[in-house]
Amino acid sequence: MEASDLKRMRDLEDENRQLKRMFADLSLENRALKDVIEKSPGADSEKSGRFALAD
Repeated sequence: MEASDLKRMRDLEDENRQLKRMFADLSLENRALKDVIEKSPGADSEKSGRFALAD
């Protein structure tokens, strides 16, 4: 492998690490928001006119 190939691979690995971290953060935020919605008063989808969220 040439030096440019190694640099490209390291750059891609760094980008992949950042994307995985972003995905994990967004997944946690999504789960937290779903928990808040489920626990909020009037969360019953029939009474509030909202649709239930699917997991």
